[in-house]
Amino acid sequence: MTDTDFRDALLTHLKYTLGKDPEHAHLRDWRVALSHVVRDRITDSWFEATRRTYELKHKRVYYLSMEFLIGRLLEDAIVNLRLEHQADAALQSLGLDLSEIVGDEPDAALGNGGLGRLAACFLESMSTIGCPAYGYGIRYEHGLFKQSFQDGRQIEEPEDWLLQPHVWEFERPEAAFRIGFGGSVSETGDRAVWTPGDEVLAQAYDTPIIGWEGRWANTLRLWSAKPTHLFDLERFNHGDYAAAAEAETLARTISRVLYPDDTTPQGKELRLKQEYFFTAASLRDLMRRFLSEYDDPRKLAEKVAIQLNDTHPAIAGPELVRLLHDEQGIGFDEAVETARACLSYTNHTLLPEALERWPEDLMGRLLPRHMTLIERIDAAHAKARPDRTATALGDGDVKMGELSFIMAHKVNGVSALHTDLMKSTVFSELHRLHPDRIVNETNGVTPRRWLLSSNHALAGLITKTIGPDWIADLDQLRSLEPHIEDPGFLDAYKDAKLANKVALSNWMRDAFSLAVDPQMLFDVQIKRIHEYKRQHLNILETIAQWQEMKDNPNGDWTPRLKLFAGKAAPGYFFAKDIIRLINDVARVLNADAETSRALRVFFAPNYNVSLSERLIPAADLSEQISTAGKEASGTGNRKFALNGAMTIGTLDGANVEIREHVGAENFFLFGMEAHEIVAARAIDGHAAAAIAASPRLARALEAVRAGTFSPGDPDRHAGIVQNLTQSDYFMVCSDFDDYWRTQREVDKAFRDTVRWSRSTALNTARSGWFSSDRTIRGYMADIWNQTAAPLLT
Repeated sequence: MTDTDFRDALLTHLKYTLGKDPEHAHLRDWRVALSHVVRDRITDSWFEATRRTYELKHKRVYYLSMEFLIGRLLEDAIVNLRLEHQADAALQSLGLDLSEIVGDEPDAALGNGGLGRLAACFLESMSTIGCPAYGYGIRYEHGLFKQSFQDGRQIEEPEDWLLQPHVWEFERPEAAFRIGFGGSVSETGDRAVWTPGDEVLAQAYDTPIIGWEGRWANTLRLWSAKPTHLFDLERFNHGDYAAAAEAETLARTISRVLYPDDTTPQGKELRLKQEYFFTAASLRDLMRRFLSEYDDPRKLAEKVAIQLNDTHPAIAGPELVRLLHDEQGIGFDEAVETARACLSYTNHTLLPEALERWPEDLMGRLLPRHMTLIERIDAAHAKARPDRTATALGDGDVKMGELSFIMAHKVNGVSALHTDLMKSTVFSELHRLHPDRIVNETNGVTPRRWLLSSNHALAGLITKTIGPDWIADLDQLRSLEPHIEDPGFLDAYKDAKLANKVALSNWMRDAFSLAVDPQMLFDVQIKRIHEYKRQHLNILETIAQWQEMKDNPNGDWTPRLKLFAGKAAPGYFFAKDIIRLINDVARVLNADAETSRALRVFFAPNYNVSLSERLIPAADLSEQISTAGKEASGTGNRKFALNGAMTIGTLDGANVEIREHVGAENFFLFGMEAHEIVAARAIDGHAAAAIAASPRLARALEAVRAGTFSPGDPDRHAGIVQNLTQSDYFMVCSDFDDYWRTQREVDKAFRDTVRWSRSTALNTARSGWFSSDRTIRGYMADIWNQTAAPLLT
């Protein structure tokens, strides 16, 4: 496509799609017109890939996930189609700036953290490799929430990304399924008929996901809940206007919000409805597609691989059995085996409380047929394994982790350590019964999004140095290593990092009136706020450092910006308290004339993909400080290393593999290992002992307790102090001194600019293994029994 062709297409869409001329077009008009030009190019590849999949009768992967954190799609698509030059030239000829137009796109509010971003990376990698696939999820109207701060407190407001049309999606009114809840079940012999009491429509919206160089495209199909009867005109005409729209309101509730607060019975019911809604619609859709090509549902596993991304779609096991047994007439035992051959399950947590459990009475009331099938599945497993102690039912609950394991032919962890711990902790008994079922597939990230698109300065330097082939083969970054010994290369590498830090500093100044010297060490912790991720360990060390600076304001301190971002679940009050403490500390420290030149704190609001793309390229230090044995893998840790940030972290999740690949000398390790955590936690008074042994920690905690950072409300953070001084389950106090010691090693290393630059460059050069392309190839070989289709030419 020539520059002229691109410009003509842009003006055509502006006129005929938007109804605007250049003289009266606003920024949004240009962005939408540009998106349509790019979408047209994607659609050609998408249609051809779909046709080829049908012609080759290729097996398809169906990836079921509650989250797909896809972020903005415009720049991603332009880059993958190699249209950067044409888009830039066309816009410049019209007096427009590509970066400004790209920045106008709202983030799709379809996820929260690593689970959703992993799913998005996987879809892009499947398209790059040529693995025919569908991603299935929910089209949330309001996402998780839009985060802001008021007096340091997290404020939650609905996301509004769908107030304007989502350019990238195609509405599919013909792809709609009635999804039922409640009702009754009648049984005749071994067969059953479920008559739901309530129904909603699941309507499909398709977004094509283009791979590198546009040589394959897959589909992200999201379901939106709609009423089966749109409007009650009789009630409306009788003046009962609210009741007239009640059916629509109740149906839309299912797809309004990601992870509604489930601390109430209504919230629990809504969460389970959401999970069944999108899982059932997805399974019916894939069954429809399969039966349009093949006659025998017993052969489903030959053409269908279904991946459950965590326990949210765990109801897929009994639902697929229901479809095969009740609707297709396959015997129960054979239906279970057929379903199991299709299903595989990715575990993302070692926290037993995070493995979903639903009360049996709720399951039985909302999904009566499924409750019966779960009982039969569990009984069949007990019969086959009479010595078992792990069950899918227990204490009045349906245990979705165990159900997922029982109904999957493969269960994978997401880092080597996590997979080993799965075998010895949460699934130890099921692993004993099924020793070949658990496999490891260490997570990865797509280099097209997380280096090529988001870090132009570094990506340009890499391409100039070793050529462009690394973009599709990230292992080629190893070719950078000989160049790292070249002072000229290291200078250019440092310049790329500084350029990103200057851009971030300018953004903080313009958007938040916060002046930050880009020469400071940018110390970044961005992730979901949770006790096990230990943002409170980070801020306690910050307080302790500030106190020492106050004692010696003229000391030779390494200037540092402590940068946080992340959301706390609305019902997770302790995590919200951590956010408020960080903001309170930031307010005090940033106003301190004695120390603010050397220590500043900033909590960036409303963390999303676009914000992470701004923060990660500018980071000098990546905080991966979770309690050892609690983080399954992490995805941000790889992005930071790829973009040349040093890691300070525990031996947790994929930190272990990052350290192995980049070299122990290029990783700041601290803290107890997982087995040491377990032993230390068993000691009565471990927190008090750790505090007594650490005057520095005791002083920091006392400042928090005394209200130093909340002078008008001295008891504001009493809950955090009480937690840390008493139970301290996540071992913040026990790891504090080693964390402090390691941070001083960071200070020393950062001042040695040559050593620091060499180590950060080696982090980039040795991060090739952490590509999601490699991860997907592992899934294809080890779990899905899948081969890639021939890529388009």
